[in-house]
Amino acid sequence: MNYRTLGKTGLNVSEIGYGAWGIGKSHWIGASDDESIKALKRSIELGLNFIDTALGYGEGHSERLVGQVVKEHSDKIYVATKIPPKNYQWPAQAGVRAEETFPAEHVIKCTEQSLSNLGLDTIDVQQFHVWSDEWVGQGDWAEGIRKLKEQGKIRHFGVSINDYQPANAIKLIETGLVDTVQVIYNIFEQSPEDELLIACQKHNIGVIVRVALDEGGLTGTITPHSQFAEGDFREGYFQGDRKRQVYDRVSRITTDLGISNDQMAETALRYVLSHPAVSTVIPGMRSVRNVERNMKVGDGQGLPEDQLAKLKSHRWVRDFYRS
Repeated sequence: MNYRTLGKTGLNVSEIGYGAWGIGKSHWIGASDDESIKALKRSIELGLNFIDTALGYGEGHSERLVGQVVKEHSDKIYVATKIPPKNYQWPAQAGVRAEETFPAEHVIKCTEQSLSNLGLDTIDVQQFHVWSDEWVGQGDWAEGIRKLKEQGKIRHFGVSINDYQPANAIKLIETGLVDTVQVIYNIFEQSPEDELLIACQKHNIGVIVRVALDEGGLTGTITPHSQFAEGDFREGYFQGDRKRQVYDRVSRITTDLGISNDQMAETALRYVLSHPAVSTVIPGMRSVRNVERNMKVGDGQGLPEDQLAKLKSHRWVRDFYRS
């Protein structure tokens, strides 16, 4: 496993991290706690040392599973979690004040709950689960973060940027108040390259990439006939003719690069890791099989320049999270 520095935090984190949304059993159907624990343990055996969870994943269920596994390991495992907005608006809405989303008392209360769920004394990276640059200079959230750092309850602070709004954190980055950002970045969603990743390199901000596999769309396994269990959020994400759209676009990628569908997931992860601003990518891995497949990619090897150049033409601007 290759390791990279998570920006100014100084933490050396595995290129492949663990995205723990799926194991929280919220919106993902079929997750088994036994298999989730096995997957977490296997990832650590293979060199993973960075896990990203959230208080909102299964109302703390994901955090509790992560805590159970982390406390069994003597090696240092870095844990990042997230505070849900007090008004439960995903994504953050324009014109809504910071006082309604992340008042200091809410930031502190949620952090205390996450510490209890995780069974930890300190959270390595505490993040806001949504963000709006309108909140710079608003409210008392920064004071709450300062207090938590002073008390040793969190080491570093980050934000999870709203879906498909990568520029909506640049103002925050320029203040120096944030240590990391988490962003959607993949072969289709290349817009972070336009401004955000440049700003992160300039200000030494750690970059955590989510949705590198486009919720499964870039694994090469989605076909026009794919079916998802009732209640699985991907029913909506790939609704209507979206499966056909994804299938067609992935087919163009494999043809363009001369690769098979089986190589698609690796290619998608390596695309993200090829950018020097990226610190770690956190695919969801609910099974040992997926852990072993994805962990092989964390070997420090990016994509060849010719493949990277070809993939630039496959940018696809769209938002499947909105119906």
